[in-house]
Amino acid sequence: MKSLMSITAILTLLGSSSALAANLNIPMSFEYLAIDGEKVESSLFNHKADLELSQGSHKIAIRYHDMVQDDFSDSESFIKSSPFIVTLAVDGDYEYTLKPADGDIVKRPKSFAESPQVVITRSDKGTVNYKVLQTDFTEDSFVTSLFGGGNKPDIAAITTAATGGAMIASSASSTLTAPVTANEADKGQHAQQMLQYWWLHADDKTRKEFMGWAIQQL
Repeated sequence: MKSLMSITAILTLLGSSSALAANLNIPMSFEYLAIDGEKVESSLFNHKADLELSQGSHKIAIRYHDMVQDDFSDSESFIKSSPFIVTLAVDGDYEYTLKPADGDIVKRPKSFAESPQVVITRSDKGTVNYKVLQTDFTEDSFVTSLFGGGNKPDIAAITTAATGGAMIASSASSTLTAPVTANEADKGQHAQQMLQYWWLHADDKTRKEFMGWAIQQL
């Protein structure tokens, strides 16, 4: 009887230990691109806010994107930063949160997008061991990224390689670069970005109504 109880206790302990994992949460205006050499899967209409992390060090590519008021008109425009690489040391089953360094809300979106400054905190108020590395990775068009074509860098491939360690610089102040061809965003790109933005900020009822309308248009 004692032997059976001991075996059960050991199996329970092993099972609970293997299930332990940390979690990293990011705001709506940020997106995961890659982690440890693997692309983070997401879709146009599905914001991934939480990323499960095992114990150890992880390299995570993240990007800031949001809609901002245009300086010369009443319209809004879409801004997107170059990806930045977060190296995070996970040493427990903690809840981590990434936020803009100035608080929960980005106060100067355009300036922030040029060089995103973020902080990572832990739910238990413990010390977080991390560093942030800025990059110069860019892409020429949101639309061509979706539908192909054009002379553009593959951001997913670049960030996957970067988080895998092949392109990480040794100093946190270093900047990663990649050859790119920048094109002026066209009307189709802007419309697609607007659609993405409003979908991510809509409630479930609005999304269902929109999907019903969109299906009728096919």
